[in-house]
Amino acid sequence: MNHINPKKLAHSKWTAVIPTNKEKHFIVSETEFDETGAIVSCTLEAVLTKRAIPIDWQILKDDSHWVHGWQ
Repeated sequence: MNHINPKKLAHSKWTAVIPTNKEKHFIVSETEFDETGAIVSCTLEAVLTKRAIPIDWQILKDDSHWVHGWQ
């Protein structure tokens, strides 16, 4: 399990364990917080295609799908 600090999630780099559409490397391009400091939305951007994908940031904790950093 990947440990993630929500405050440091913005602009972090991630590698998909199982790439789709030749998109393997991603950057968290956008995070939005509510007034309590909880993450409301998170957007990943593929480095290769610049395609933006809204995701639930909790999915990044699953190390069977995501690896922190670019591998």
